[in-house]
Amino acid sequence: MTAPPAVLAADEPAVAVPAAPSRPALRRRPLASWAVRIASVAAAIALWQLLTANDVRLWLRFDTLPTVTEVIAAFGSRLGTQDYWLDLGQSLIRILTGFALAAVAGVVTGIMLGRSPRFANVFGPLTELARPIPAIAIVPVAILLFPTDEAGIVFITFLAAYFPIMVSTRHAVRALPTLWEDSVRTLGGNRWDVISRVVLPGILPGVFGGLSVGIGVAWICVISAEMISGRLGVGYRTWQAYTVLAYPQVFVGIITIGVLGFATSAAVELIGRRVTRWLPRGEGSNR
Repeated sequence: MTAPPAVLAADEPAVAVPAAPSRPALRRRPLASWAVRIASVAAAIALWQLLTANDVRLWLRFDTLPTVTEVIAAFGSRLGTQDYWLDLGQSLIRILTGFALAAVAGVVTGIMLGRSPRFANVFGPLTELARPIPAIAIVPVAILLFPTDEAGIVFITFLAAYFPIMVSTRHAVRALPTLWEDSVRTLGGNRWDVISRVVLPGILPGVFGGLSVGIGVAWICVISAEMISGRLGVGYRTWQAYTVLAYPQVFVGIITIGVLGFATSAAVELIGRRVTRWLPRGEGSNR
């Protein structure tokens, strides 16, 4: 027996239910977005080729730069050498090691700074004094302090990523509503329950914001450190190409650095979206 249809009262207004967007429309929007992004990159490459191939001088000296075809040829020759892959692997090992250490240390100290006034009084002034110092300025100290250049470069990478992660975590902890913690304690929860059920889930968006910034800053510093004191790595090889005036090889290094930075940043953001998928999101966040 079927239920009778619902009848609206005379004075009850009808509520319009918005129709859900069709699945093809949702798919079409990301495809259009990717098409625009690819077109913008292709336009920039075409403009580069146009300006350099025609030796254009419009205050900027494009006639001194290699053309796109020269860079592509240099890229093809570099891909076939063992040194290119050794440099790439060495830079990735350095960045991932320093960033992983910075992620652990930054999250732990950020939580402690946000929750423990005693720890903040002891450790907080030290972090605030050290934070404005550019990590690349510590390269001479790292050379003197560590027994190997490898350890020094990893330390510079760690230092560069640590402060954005620590500061973002600290701010995220301090921004948590006290009502959440009070609710857990009212229900009989202890300090570990507060950390595991309130603090850690609540600060995840802030933590991944710091991780995203930290990985970008870490790439800047690891490449700079490789240029100054490295013996392997993308930064070292790029600087070596500049010293012998091999400008197409310089652009090979620059493009490689950009691709590596984009890939690692995208990986961090992807993991962050997966971990925080329980958060409400607008249309603009689905990128």
